[in-house]
Amino acid sequence: MKQQIKTTGILVLLIVAVLHSQAQRVKRYDLYVTDTMVNYSGKHKMAIAVNGQIPMPTLEFTEGDTAEIVVHNRLKEPTALHWHGVFLPNKEDGVPYLTQMPIGSGTTYTYRFPIIQTGTHWYHSHYGFQEQIGMYGSMIFHKKAGDPTFRKGIDDLPSVPVILSEWTDIMPHNIHRMLRNANDWAAIKKNAVQSYAEAIKAGHFKTKLVNEWKRMLAMDVSDVYYDKMLINGKNESQLSQFKAGDKVRLQLSNGGASTYFWMHYAGGKITVVANDGNDVEPVEVDRFILPPSETIDIVVTIPEQGRSYELLATSEDRTNSTSLFIGEGKKQLAQPLERLKYFEGMKMMNGMMRMNGSMNDMGMEMSLQQMDMNTVMYPEITGPAVSKKEHREQATTSNNREHHSTMEHNHDAMPAGPAMPPAIVTLNYNMLKAPQKTVLPENAPVKELTFTLTGNMNRYVWSLDNKVVSETDKILIKKGEIVRIKLYNASMMRHPMHLHGHDFRVLNDKGDYAPLKNVIDIMPMETDVIEFEANVEGDWFFHCHILYHMMAGMGRIFTYKGQAPNPYITNPQKTIKKLYRDDRMFFLMAENEVASNGNFGSALYHNTRWAFTAEWKLGYTAKRGHEIEASVGRFLGQMQWFRPFVGVEWAYRKDSHEEQDLLGQKFKHDGKPRYTAGFAYTLPWLVLLQTQIDTKGQVRVELGREDIPLSKRLRGAFSLDTRREYMGGLRYIVNRNFSVSANYNTEYGFGGGLVLTY
Repeated sequence: MKQQIKTTGILVLLIVAVLHSQAQRVKRYDLYVTDTMVNYSGKHKMAIAVNGQIPMPTLEFTEGDTAEIVVHNRLKEPTALHWHGVFLPNKEDGVPYLTQMPIGSGTTYTYRFPIIQTGTHWYHSHYGFQEQIGMYGSMIFHKKAGDPTFRKGIDDLPSVPVILSEWTDIMPHNIHRMLRNANDWAAIKKNAVQSYAEAIKAGHFKTKLVNEWKRMLAMDVSDVYYDKMLINGKNESQLSQFKAGDKVRLQLSNGGASTYFWMHYAGGKITVVANDGNDVEPVEVDRFILPPSETIDIVVTIPEQGRSYELLATSEDRTNSTSLFIGEGKKQLAQPLERLKYFEGMKMMNGMMRMNGSMNDMGMEMSLQQMDMNTVMYPEITGPAVSKKEHREQATTSNNREHHSTMEHNHDAMPAGPAMPPAIVTLNYNMLKAPQKTVLPENAPVKELTFTLTGNMNRYVWSLDNKVVSETDKILIKKGEIVRIKLYNASMMRHPMHLHGHDFRVLNDKGDYAPLKNVIDIMPMETDVIEFEANVEGDWFFHCHILYHMMAGMGRIFTYKGQAPNPYITNPQKTIKKLYRDDRMFFLMAENEVASNGNFGSALYHNTRWAFTAEWKLGYTAKRGHEIEASVGRFLGQMQWFRPFVGVEWAYRKDSHEEQDLLGQKFKHDGKPRYTAGFAYTLPWLVLLQTQIDTKGQVRVELGREDIPLSKRLRGAFSLDTRREYMGGLRYIVNRNFSVSANYNTEYGFGGGLVLTY
C-alpha cells in the first residue's frame, strides 16, 4: 500500500513538473532577413524576404509560453521588428532609437518576452519603409487548456491566419517623396485626376471651381497607387479543405502600409468574434472595412456543396482587389464594388471645408464609425443596395474582374421593382461589446488629454495639434493612473491611431463592456474617446499606422515618470534625435524643360517646415539672356499657405537696356546679383502670389500656377509679374518622368520640347 502511495506521489510530481515545464515552455523562431527579387506585376523588383518568404512566417504561441525570436539581419541596412498589439517589456517593443538600437547589417539580435495574452496579432519592421516591401507577418496566440474564456463553437473552429497587404513597383521612399511633392502620377494610374475636362463631362464644372477656390487638391481616399493587392502574399488564394456546412474562423490582419480593405463574402453573412486580439460578443454583418494594422477574427459558413465562395478584399479607392476562395468547386464571386464617383464626393467635401482650411462640422456629431463611411464620403451608394442581377458561376481571377461581362451569367435575378431601402449591415465600433467587464480601477487618478488630428494634403504633412513628433516633448504619464484621450479628426482622411504596449477601452454605448483595442480608426469630422491604464513603464509610441503619415510625423511618445532607464539605449538624448529624422527628412523635386527656345527649370528641396527653391531660365545665346533665382524660406500656419523667404537673383542679357516695370521702377538685366526678401502666399484656385524686395529697393510681384489639370494628362501653367514678363505653357504627361511641352515666354518667345520630372 505504501509503495502504491509512493508511486502515485511520484506520478503526481512528474505530472506537475511536466505541466510546469510546459507552462514555462520557450518557443524559439529563427528569422533570416534577406534581400530578394519578386515579380507581382510582370516586373522584377527588389523586396525583403524573411526565411525566403513574403509575408514573413506565421509565429504561433500559446499563452504561458516564452517567445524567443532570433533575428539574423542579412540586409545591407539595419532593421528592427515590432510585435503589434503585444504586451511585453518596453525594451522588446522593436522601435529603433526609442526602445532599442537598430539591428545592424550582418548582426543577430534576440527578442525574448512572455506570452501573457491571446488572440490575433501581427508583426512588422518598424525601420524606415521596410514594412511596405515584405516585412510583415501574422502572429497568433492560442488559449491554453482550461482557459475560462474559451468559447465553444468559436474557439474550437478550424482557424486560418490571413494577412492582407499591397504591392507597388515604386520604391516606398520614392512614393513618400512624390506624396510630399504633390505628384499626381498615382491619380493618373487610378483614373482619378478629376481634371477640368472630366468635371465638365460629368456636369461638375462648378464643383471643380469651388474645390480649387478653397485651395484643395483633387479628392482621393488613398494617395498611393498599388499594382497588386495581396492575401497571404498572393493576389488569389484558395482554401479547398472545407465543404458545405463547415464554419471557418479567419484570423485577419491588415499588414498593408496604407490600404483600407472593404471585406465581403459571397457566401452570405460574416460573424465578427474578435478585434485587435480581444474577444467580442459575436455580431453578424454584411461587410466591414479593415483599416491598416487592425486585426479581426471572423466566422464564415460554406453554404453549398460543389462551390468555393469568395471573400473579397477591395481597396478603399476601389482600384484593385484580392480574393480568398473558401470551399471546393465552382467559384462563386462576391458582388464587386462600383467605381467611386469622385465629383459627388468632391461636392460633399467642398461643403465640409471652410476657406481657412478648417473643417465645417455641418451639425454632424460623428463617432465610433456609427455613420457608415460610404454614406459620408461616397454618396454614390447612399441609395438602395445593389442586388445581384447577374450571378456569376464561372470566375476568372480578380485581376481580370473588369472583363466579367464576357463570362457566363446566371440570370436568376431578383425581379425588377421599386427601389428598396438598403439592407446592408456594416460593422462599426459601437457594435463591439466585450464578453467580460473592462472597467478600469475606480479610484485611480485620471489624466485627460485632447488631440486634434491635423493634416496638409498639398504638402503631405500629418500631425497632431499641427505639430509633428520631432516638434514636441514626450508626454509624461504616471504608473497607475488612467489616461483618457479625446481624439478629433480635423483632416480630410481617415487615420488608424495605434498605441504600443497597451490595450485601450473604446468608449461606446456598451458601458462596462466597452471593447478593448489597440487601434482606433478615426474618420473625418469624427470624435472618439479612448482610455487605458498606465501599467507598463517605458517609452511607448502612439501614431497613425498609415506608414506615410507616421513617417511624416503624425504621432506622440508616452513616457513614464521616474521609470528605470532602458539598458538598450545608452544615450537617450542623442538617440532620440535619430528617431526625429523621420519627419525632418528633406525631399527633392526637380523639373527641367529642354525646349527649342531655351532651358527652363525649377528645383525644390524641402521638409515639414523649410524649403530651398531654385528657378532658372537659360537662353541658348547671351542675346536671349539667362535668369537664376534661389531662396530659403519657412512654411507657417497649419495649412502652410504662407512662406516668408530670403534669396538671391541674377539676370543677364547681352545689350540689356533699362526698362520700366508696371510699378514705375527702372530695372536692368546687368548680371549683378541682388539679394531679396519676401513672401509667397497661396491664393484661392491655388494661385501663388510672390512678393519680394531686393537690395536696391525694387519691389517685384508675381502671380502664377503650375500643374493646372486641364485633362487627365494635360497640364497648364501661367505666370505674370510687374516686370511685364508673362509665361504660358502646356505639358502632356507621357509617364512618371517625361512630358511633352509647349510654351510661350515674353523674353524667349514660343518653343516646345521635352520635360524631365523627378
